[in-house]
Amino acid sequence: MKVYLVAEISVRDPALFAQYLAKMPAFVGKYGGRYLVKGESPAVIEGKWSPDKLVIVEFPEQQKLTGFLSDEEVKSLFSIRRLSTESSLLSVSGCD
Repeated sequence: MKVYLVAEISVRDPALFAQYLAKMPAFVGKYGGRYLVKGESPAVIEGKWSPDKLVIVEFPEQQKLTGFLSDEEVKSLFSIRRLSTESSLLSVSGCD
């Protein structure tokens, strides 16, 4: 079953975040992931959600997402994301 990684991101340091953006697509692809959404300035319809960016990445199965999240090189990129943004990640299973 497909699984989705959802990231809500508000950028604090654009120059540092650019380093993360330059390297992340290769790691997403390494684990069979593909970007479904790379939304700049998402439009909030209801609620108090206000990310600068919203990203949704599809992985073919939970095992691939788990491998992606545990990859040591990805963990170092996540450190850059944490330093350069206010962000939250969540995963959710798809529908069959």
